[in-house]
Amino acid sequence: MHLPMVIGDYTDFYAGYHHAYAVGVMFRGPENALQPNYTHLPVGYHGRASSIVVSGTPVRRPVGQILQDPKADPKRPTVAPTQRLDIELELGCFISKSNPLGQPVGIDEAEEHVFGYVLLNDWSARDIQAWEYVPLGPFNGKNFATTISPWVVLADALEPFRTKGIENPTPVQEYLKEKKEATVYDIHLEVDLTTPEGNTSTVAKTNGKNLMWSFPQMIAHHTLGGCPLRPGDLLGSGTISGPVPEQSGSLLELSEGGKREFQLSGGNETRTFLKDGDTVTLRGFCVGEAGGRVGFGECTGRVQG
Repeated sequence: MHLPMVIGDYTDFYAGYHHAYAVGVMFRGPENALQPNYTHLPVGYHGRASSIVVSGTPVRRPVGQILQDPKADPKRPTVAPTQRLDIELELGCFISKSNPLGQPVGIDEAEEHVFGYVLLNDWSARDIQAWEYVPLGPFNGKNFATTISPWVVLADALEPFRTKGIENPTPVQEYLKEKKEATVYDIHLEVDLTTPEGNTSTVAKTNGKNLMWSFPQMIAHHTLGGCPLRPGDLLGSGTISGPVPEQSGSLLELSEGGKREFQLSGGNETRTFLKDGDTVTLRGFCVGEAGGRVGFGECTGRVQG
């Protein structure tokens, strides 16, 4: 299979409220879980388009600088394969038309720039990421692979499944105010993990409505300073998790930062992070009132050592 579009640029956001909160609690405690800017703007970073691959493409375990002992003084990193290989369950949005350099896209016009949606797995090397991300954000801990599903679900096909996202407690700036209340989609999302022996466990089930920022808001913010988006550009939603552990869109959450092993079904195996030979499959679908379904297909990748 091939990528559904030629991807010129890729930006990944952090719009999944429950993931942002859970990870924030993990690293900063509940009082400082969300950074002060989180409810004011859709936080994002520029990713690497060249390593986006279609479902079914193997993912090689990346090598990077890792700080084995964070408490050591002085800090002495080693170069090694990641031991904390993770996934992030996301939705991806393809851009359909461009805006000229210097001209932002207004929130009321942003939907006209959406072509459609895919499932997206933002593979993450947590130990590499932890050492390198200060002060500029993710780099080699993220740029080795991003997997997307093989076909694009058009925006029109998702119209019957519009719903409200997570309410933002903070009044937003005028350029981010949407007229519609239903700005995200009721998409059932699942994560399967298959061991090298073929044992498959569904490790998480969540929903696309667990986003606090919508894709039109992401587009409006992305272009606010005049950045031009082009047809084929890809935006990632950020990890979509629910409020309880079994709805976690990452193993970082499921394992509580690697401190707790979670059980796989059909045997005695457990995981904190991914092992070589593991296969991760994301699935997404919408169910209509009459029972009809709109499916995203599968977004699958197998870890190679």
